[in-house]
Amino acid sequence: MYYLRDHLGLTGTAVGCDTSSCGACTVHVDGESVKSCTMLAVQADGRAVTTIEGMARGGELHPLQDAFHRNHGLQCGFCTPGMIMAAASYLKENAHPTEEEVRGSLEGNLCRCTGYQNIVASILDAARGAT
Repeated sequence: MYYLRDHLGLTGTAVGCDTSSCGACTVHVDGESVKSCTMLAVQADGRAVTTIEGMARGGELHPLQDAFHRNHGLQCGFCTPGMIMAAASYLKENAHPTEEEVRGSLEGNLCRCTGYQNIVASILDAARGAT
């Protein structure tokens, strides 16, 4: 996480708890959701790492980014990158989740602002539109 932020300038990956409890630092490593605070930079050598900055393509927001915007799935925005990264990984596994399944998938990502209602709505909206 610190390498991403301090050396590569990819500051969308948030520094949260530093203990893998909050999920704010979630990135994709070889397509899998990983809390980057649990990983040393050397462990990522030769692997594909995607941060929130890599989700948009050609000036177009990723469907989850767009859904979070449309559904007000953020307030302060601190947890948003981690939520989006975790949700993107989850939707690869379950393209048509129920609300209960989405809530369960967010178990390792904390938000202190929204109460999760709009986050869950955003993820369900993206699942309906992007699959």
